[in-house]
Amino acid sequence: MEEKDRKLMRMLGVLSTVGLTLVFATVIGLFIGLKLDKWLGTSPWFTAVFVLFGIIAGFRNLFVYARRSQKTLDEEEKEDKKEHD
Repeated sequence: MEEKDRKLMRMLGVLSTVGLTLVFATVIGLFIGLKLDKWLGTSPWFTAVFVLFGIIAGFRNLFVYARRSQKTLDEEEKEDKKEHD
């Protein structure tokens, strides 16, 4: 497999991980909120709060993955430049 294809596959893996992380964080927040509302009889307050927390956590993870991926790409570009010089 060529280096270009390998980089593309790695980037697709990162992007799919980001999407799944965003969805799972929201679903986990929803689940926790629903359980707390059912237990405490406070519907819909905990559900709304924990869905919001889940969305915030998902976007935080999105930015962390994006920053990490950019750092990795920058390091790979530096290595490629060193090899070509």
